Amino acid sequence: MLIHLRFSLCVLLGALAAPWSAVSAWAEVLPKQAAVASAHPLATEAGIKILASGGNAFDAAVTVAAVLGVVEPYSAGLGGGGFWMLHRAKDGKTLMLDARETAPGAAHQDLFLDKKGEVDRDQAINTALAAGIPGQAAAFVHLSQHYGTLPLSDTLAQAIRLAAGGFPVNKVYTHLAEKRASTLRRYPASKRIFLRDNRAPQDGMIVQQGLAHTLKELAAKGFDGFYKGEVAKRLVEGVNAHGGIWTLEDLANYKVVEREPIQFHYGDAVIWSAPPPSSGGVALAQMFGMLSLFNLEGKTDADRTHLLIEVMRRAYRDRAEYLGDPDFVTVPVQRLTSATYLDDLASNISMGHATPSSALGLPKATGSGTHTTHFSIIDKDGNRVAATLSINLPFGSGITVAGTGVLLNNEMDDFSAKPGSPNAYGLIGSQANAIAPGKRPLSSMTPTFMEYGPKDNRQFALLGTPGGSRIITMVLLGMLEALDQKGPQAWVDRPRFHHQFVPDVVQHEPDAFSKSLIKELEQRGHTLKDVGHQYGDMHAIRWYMNNGNVEAGSDQRRLGKALLGDLQ
Repeated sequence: MLIHLRFSLCVLLGALAAPWSAVSAWAEVLPKQAAVASAHPLATEAGIKILASGGNAFDAAVTVAAVLGVVEPYSAGLGGGGFWMLHRAKDGKTLMLDARETAPGAAHQDLFLDKKGEVDRDQAINTALAAGIPGQAAAFVHLSQHYGTLPLSDTLAQAIRLAAGGFPVNKVYTHLAEKRASTLRRYPASKRIFLRDNRAPQDGMIVQQGLAHTLKELAAKGFDGFYKGEVAKRLVEGVNAHGGIWTLEDLANYKVVEREPIQFHYGDAVIWSAPPPSSGGVALAQMFGMLSLFNLEGKTDADRTHLLIEVMRRAYRDRAEYLGDPDFVTVPVQRLTSATYLDDLASNISMGHATPSSALGLPKATGSGTHTTHFSIIDKDGNRVAATLSINLPFGSGITVAGTGVLLNNEMDDFSAKPGSPNAYGLIGSQANAIAPGKRPLSSMTPTFMEYGPKDNRQFALLGTPGGSRIITMVLLGMLEALDQKGPQAWVDRPRFHHQFVPDVVQHEPDAFSKSLIKELEQRGHTLKDVGHQYGDMHAIRWYMNNGNVEAGSDQRRLGKALLGDLQ
């Protein structure tokens, strides 16, 4: 990378009927192989089978997401939502499908405040009030109707089989069920399905007959099979029996939104990432924009790490103040990502010492799920999907609606329940992310595409990860590995660190920094915190656009699996 790398941004936001990206000006050779990289072997294998049977990347995306919703009940499912970055090869259309949850019509800004005006954390996390109206099922229908080639009866078949027949317990399931066992015990259906003798199972099978039934209804009736009729009635009755505020109208009125991605350049790279209500694309554009003012290639490890921490700090400060659902608030994307603004934002970065977060000023009105999931897919025609899906905390709110198998999200906690009060991940927020009926909460989910490399070695990357507030910085670090011409496995294996403005602490994995680097960073005034465990679960694909070769990598911190398919 060169000093003063060219940085520019082009973006339109909103509910666009047919958003389009800039189409590559470089020659493309179709992928020699299809690829699927996801968080669970059963999901990856199911996606490859759908591709082998004639489905495209969008069909495989429905299959992979549906299977993940069964075998990773702690991460995603019909009770949640997510963001899907899509590229359709035949016409070059690139968009983000926003299937984020929405606040129920009866929701209001003070929903989680107690009589003293303080946030009731239990209400915001472990109750039916914490559940937004899910978007996952609507995304499946939209993908099938507008982008796929196969019916839902085909693409949901494996998920139905696994829900009805069960999937084997693994170490990740046991760990996360133990983590949320006290909440799961509060709700009879969840306790019966996900625990054994009130404890997290160590082995055996998890069977979800109610979920199988709901998936069958969705496969047979499409949107109406989930958002209207029998399933919708059961959902509303079940949610409200647990103190929730859903209505049949809330479900019937849910809509996915096609949004124009955040698109920007960094050197010879073109990057497409998630727009608001994700904070990821804007934050990446800001961080890369600030980095373009420095020569990363010529810096020592200490200088490079210090600089990355400082751009993370500044981007997360703006996240807290300005970002929210663009259908409800004006998000000043053009200003926040303009060269003039970013020059000013980076002007007080000192290479000699850390900037105290307090010196940058608190947001004027002084705020996503760790057990989210991600997958990446490319097919033989060059169609591409990078999707990050979530129910927020492990097992969401902990509530399974009896008779449906639907495990409810707790994404309402991603709103700013009270300006200046941190959510479950320590993120603060402003009025821009306040609760309002029908509004989508701000998210850190950051599915991303990147085209990069010299003209004679042009490459395309698909990547993303779960990890709550740390998602954006993990994607940044993975992209920097790609720009250094390392392969997908190196992107996902890279040791991770993170700064989110508040608290003023650099969080890092146990193996992220050497002792000498820790000493240098501390000497510059950084406060470091070893989080004591590895985090994230990245799944990535690289396609060489000049010769068609494909590589894929899955994070080995958990259960992920990447497969290539010889489908030509």
